[in-house]
Amino acid sequence: MAAPFDNLPEKSSDILSNHTGEGIVIDIGTGDGRFVFAAARGNPNKFFIGIDANIKPLAKPSMRATRKPSKGGLPNALFVQAAVEDLPQELEGAADEMHIHFPWGSLLQAVATGDRVVLESLRRISAAECLLEIVIGIDPERDRSETERLSLPQLTIEYLQTVLIPKYRSAGFKFLEQGTMNSAEWSRLETSWAHKLQGGSGRRVIYLMFEAS
Repeated sequence: MAAPFDNLPEKSSDILSNHTGEGIVIDIGTGDGRFVFAAARGNPNKFFIGIDANIKPLAKPSMRATRKPSKGGLPNALFVQAAVEDLPQELEGAADEMHIHFPWGSLLQAVATGDRVVLESLRRISAAECLLEIVIGIDPERDRSETERLSLPQLTIEYLQTVLIPKYRSAGFKFLEQGTMNSAEWSRLETSWAHKLQGGSGRRVIYLMFEAS
């Protein structure tokens, strides 16, 4: 149910273009698909794909998406189980937008350190001028054990400018913007993680915006 690419041609954009006139949006690390469902309902002329390495949380949103629209189904939403470092070949050059909201575990490690394999995989599925948005939220105290386990650097402005952004640039992403989000801003993001983390007053949330060059 979560990886329906067996019968698609090499360029999935040829198929997906029949469903949308305003582009393809991919949510990496989609989890339970909350962002995809909210965005797909609000933007019926775009096609949304939620991707996660863990197949378990994808089961319910995959089933919901395939229902009839009258029963809450979404013809412009699809869910795929895949590792970010090995995204499906069928998606090559398909994404007009990509979002990575509050990554955790290995995905957080990859985007926060600029893992070359992961960045090249993201660039491979990007169309020309694809917009890449990354939102990272770290609480130094609550998340200490995880940041130490992943050997994460502190996401200071100096680190972002001198280490991380150049790695994205080398992978084919032009830097557009960086900044921080206050709790009122990031709590409005339609993701389950954003809602779970609302009580974390010490959480620093940064965003990075890139464009595939």
